[in-house]
Amino acid sequence: MPTVSRFAQSAFIFVFGLAASFATLDDAQARRAGGGGFGSRGTRTYSAPPITRTAPTEAAPIERSMTPQQTAPQMAPQPGINAPRPGFFSGFGRSMIGGLVVGGLFGMLLGQGFGGGFGFLGMLLQILLILGALMWAVRFFASRSRSSTAAASPHNSFGGAPPAHTSFRIPTIGASAGSSAPRSARAPDEIGIGQTDLDRFEQLLTEIQTAYGAEDYGAMRALTTPEAMSYLAEELGENATNGVRNKVSNVHLLQGDVAEAWHEDNADYATLAMRYSSIDAMLDRTTGRLVDGDDRNPTEATELWTFLRKPGSDWKLSAIQGTDVRRRELGR
Repeated sequence: MPTVSRFAQSAFIFVFGLAASFATLDDAQARRAGGGGFGSRGTRTYSAPPITRTAPTEAAPIERSMTPQQTAPQMAPQPGINAPRPGFFSGFGRSMIGGLVVGGLFGMLLGQGFGGGFGFLGMLLQILLILGALMWAVRFFASRSRSSTAAASPHNSFGGAPPAHTSFRIPTIGASAGSSAPRSARAPDEIGIGQTDLDRFEQLLTEIQTAYGAEDYGAMRALTTPEAMSYLAEELGENATNGVRNKVSNVHLLQGDVAEAWHEDNADYATLAMRYSSIDAMLDRTTGRLVDGDDRNPTEATELWTFLRKPGSDWKLSAIQGTDVRRRELGR
């Protein structure tokens, strides 16, 4: 009997855990991995830039920004129109599952419930019946939910061909200005980014990274917006407090795409996906000893940089977002 009792307790724990996991499925939320970006992309600050060939994964969200997050006004739902249908595991369904499990627990403690008068075989039969009922209920209510959604939204189309999106390659440093490589493939560009702009974006990548590695506040201030500069200066200040400095040199653009470009509030914005190589290392400020990274071999990284241009002024860095493409040592 002690063996059967231990097995019965294990079976109960398994069933209880399964029922609890089903009951909380509709409350689970996905979590986004990776660090966030900083700066401003105007009204698009909190929306993800389009995925491109250079950055095939979604960019990290901007977590540090002075741009207020806009919320769309909520409209009261009309009865019977696109009204969400309660799932099986909310309301009555969840209560029923809880009653079955808790009732079985008390019944087992009193010598009845799971198994009842039929003993161990009866307990297994009840477990199978409960699992079968759960599976049937999930499929039944999921089918009803899909049918009602399709009926309520007859004009919504899913699975259609996505809009065509091709990208072009920004020339690497040292490339010939008269290169005949295709440079004008279509992209979500609303302002008409030209060759001069592309060359300037490449220069800004190198100049800003080099100024950051040299802790040249004056150069960074001339190349960035006040908001972006504040975050870069904050990072440099934290490095100084920790007794280290971030050495960045030999920056080379390997590939780039225009993710999107648009005009708003008397200013132009352009978000570029850029894959570049550089020597990036954290050194001790006093001794120059390597603390982190690699101060000899170049590494590769992919980021999305947003640039801002106001009338009569040049492009300036406005925001930086990382991607899931991790920095890695070249040739490995």
